[in-house]
Amino acid sequence: MGCVFPLPKERQVAAARVTPQRETSFIEKMKKTNRNMVVFYGSQTGTAEEFCGRLAKDAQRYGMSGMSADLEEYDMSELPCLAEIDNSLAVFCMATYGEGDPTDNAQDFYDWMQETDEDLNGVNFAVFGLGNKTYEHFNAMGKYTDKRLEELGGKRIYDLGMGDDDGNLEEDFVSWKEQFWPAVCEHFGVEATGDDTSNRQYELVVPTDINMNKVYTGEMGRLKSFETQKPPFDVKNPYLATVAVNRQLNQAGDRHLMHLELDISGSQIRYDSGDHVAVYPINDVSIVNRIGQILDADLDTVISLNNLDEESNKKHPFPCPTTYRTALTHYLDITNPPGTNVLFELAQYATDPKDQDILRKMASASPEGKGLYQSWVLDSQRNILAVLEDMPSLHPTIDHLCELLPCLQARYYSIASSGKVYSNMVSICAVVVEFQTSTGRSFKGVATNWLKNKVVVTDNGHKATVPMYVRKSQFRLPFKASNPVVMIGPGTGIAPFMGFLQERGWMKEQGKDVGETILYFGCRHRNQDFMYQQELEEFEKVGVLTQLNVAFSRDQKEKVYVQHLLKKNNEHLWKLIHTDNAHIYICGDARNMARDVQNAFYDIAEEVGGLTHTQAVAYIKKLMTKGRYSQDVWS
Repeated sequence: MGCVFPLPKERQVAAARVTPQRETSFIEKMKKTNRNMVVFYGSQTGTAEEFCGRLAKDAQRYGMSGMSADLEEYDMSELPCLAEIDNSLAVFCMATYGEGDPTDNAQDFYDWMQETDEDLNGVNFAVFGLGNKTYEHFNAMGKYTDKRLEELGGKRIYDLGMGDDDGNLEEDFVSWKEQFWPAVCEHFGVEATGDDTSNRQYELVVPTDINMNKVYTGEMGRLKSFETQKPPFDVKNPYLATVAVNRQLNQAGDRHLMHLELDISGSQIRYDSGDHVAVYPINDVSIVNRIGQILDADLDTVISLNNLDEESNKKHPFPCPTTYRTALTHYLDITNPPGTNVLFELAQYATDPKDQDILRKMASASPEGKGLYQSWVLDSQRNILAVLEDMPSLHPTIDHLCELLPCLQARYYSIASSGKVYSNMVSICAVVVEFQTSTGRSFKGVATNWLKNKVVVTDNGHKATVPMYVRKSQFRLPFKASNPVVMIGPGTGIAPFMGFLQERGWMKEQGKDVGETILYFGCRHRNQDFMYQQELEEFEKVGVLTQLNVAFSRDQKEKVYVQHLLKKNNEHLWKLIHTDNAHIYICGDARNMARDVQNAFYDIAEEVGGLTHTQAVAYIKKLMTKGRYSQDVWS
């Protein structure tokens, strides 16, 4: 029986997310364009989308014809119909977000997988997951998709790949891909063409009669969206918030800790304590100029990069028409080390055969190549400019370079204020990232350095602005104000707890019964990086903060961290958790701090609660399931 293509379902959507217009059926599209491979992505920061594009592009080297597809843009209940296309294959690049959750654009697909009982017999699939080992639910979405598609009758043609962003995600993907393609060739009885030449995906068009009003100058979606702002504001339509406050939080030390307040009045943006604010930074102008200089390019040339595949949803790699300068400033990631695919494609432009060999070797899956990429690119933090500077024979065309570089992504910060108390203001606290690399260059974090230089009012009287939107979070105060809360947030992990404290204070003022509110904060030195010291001491003085515990790790000979203070108060903490229904919140570094804190809670459950280690682990897991142990962590 032929497939019936359902119309996109009408559905209610959270205010934070606007459902994009769904495309026509992906099955129809594949049939019309003679494709037999579709690569879907569930992506939050753009990496899964980029991997998808690479797989779809690689397909023609392996006797397949691929297309890349956003899970959100198609009705995935059509998946069983893939069996109608000969030798067809669906690949899923699935990132895991937060506490094992689907990315925003994969939510509908995840819901469908959970609810459906469709028969996927005859549907061939493979999954590559993107995750981070420091998180509790490592690669949860990749694992679930892989398992569920098989349960529904799909045929797995190659093992689940699990990328670890705490290690080397690029290497994990390249290694998986290296084994995946031979498996595809074997399964479908096709042969690799052996053609390793570069295939351009976009063609350069330089318009002659250009109307400058039609040229993108940094907008993410709609042309002129920064001039005429229309809600709702989201990833494709950020709001230009003015910077109301930008102050340094520390008076001493070699780091710059900053607090910013963004004015959102009139935007209709609403947020809750614990939500995230996404900001769109711009790149360092000096790096942009230097790239233009090395490549002998006129950066103000208006260009359009048009997809050679006319049926592709992605007409351009970034908003076009625009100038090279705008693309390198607003749209492309020129600060992070380039991926192996970029090096592979650039190799053809090196006039010195030795440089060509090195670039190709680094892009290979050989142990020697991986080691070289790790040391020369990743460990040395070489961005694309450093690669060009350190390989003088490498002289790519600027349009091909712009096609290859990944997109510059929004940066997410935990909001450091309460939407109930400050409905027209979103606060951010951050540490400015700057350090020397092993090549003697200065590495500057894109967003934090850009934010640091946002003076409230410029010399010519203009107010500084930041393109932003709010992303909802599951990190929420308990529904009942009378529940005690224990907040653990060293360093900038303090951010969401400033919002929590403001909100608990506001509830108290309204005469509500507010439970114990305890904070564990940690920093290096009392006189250097005790963020929000005055505010916290004031919260304690007025009784909003029942207990302020601060660990200064380097003010004495032996290091003291938040987990040490937790253990000191083990009896009281166990009573709060076990008897008083307290909610625990952890924010900050996932790699060490969150794990050490979790181990401290296991110890407390064992020492005071008398549980065995296995019982203690199960006990904390149960708290997580009930939403009483929440983490907002990053690595």
